[in-house]
Amino acid sequence: VQSALCIGGADIRRQMQTLRQGAAFTIATPGRLKDLVMRRAVDLSRFNAIVLDEVDRMLDMGFLPDIKFLVDKMPLQKQSMFFSATLNAKLESIANSFLTNPEKIMLKKQETSQNVDQDIVVVTDASKKVDVLHELLQKEEFTRVLIFCRTKRETERLEMELLDRGHKVDSIHGDKSQFKRQKALDSLKNGRSKILIATDVVARGIDVSDVSHVINYGMPGSYDEYVHRIGRTGRAGKKGHALTFVDRAY
Repeated sequence: VQSALCIGGADIRRQMQTLRQGAAFTIATPGRLKDLVMRRAVDLSRFNAIVLDEVDRMLDMGFLPDIKFLVDKMPLQKQSMFFSATLNAKLESIANSFLTNPEKIMLKKQETSQNVDQDIVVVTDASKKVDVLHELLQKEEFTRVLIFCRTKRETERLEMELLDRGHKVDSIHGDKSQFKRQKALDSLKNGRSKILIATDVVARGIDVSDVSHVINYGMPGSYDEYVHRIGRTGRAGKKGHALTFVDRAY
């Protein structure tokens, strides 16, 4: 089955060529797909189904105009499927505005994964926080690790610190190019690196098998963020572990 992958940061001319070959499935980010529609490289009136993954993020204020633009280009009669691990009442109302008599299917109700052991790491001295992390990462059971930070600066600072301590580590954040993001993910998948440090840009949508530990080095901003973060481990019925660093002030 022919498919086209259309994302920002990649060669748009190659994507246009793939679309001209007649892809049955187009997998895209909203901004890049809108750009291709504007260039008349793809005709959405030919498509009879739309799937929005991570619909809560897709329908926030940043993506909503693009989603409306794309849906308006599609036929009135179509199959619409929206997927999300979390969805608040406001965003659910927006999602329903795109749907006609939708059927809601819930696999679980905002429960953290039963396959993930969750614990906290209380740090009594902030200056020793990276030392505590270093000691954990040296343990044999920490085989493939995702570490989440709050900011791009913290992500880069922690990457350099762990590299200096001899760890095989890469990082991903919003300022990284698509090429560098993909390279970092491939390094983790292929075992060239053991640790990936990231902001919440990685909390959704990536599929890296056998992540042994998710570490919240920076506290998540909300419960929903926490759910998405720890969902990167304990997948496909396997056991996972999530650790959250907490200052003793909490």
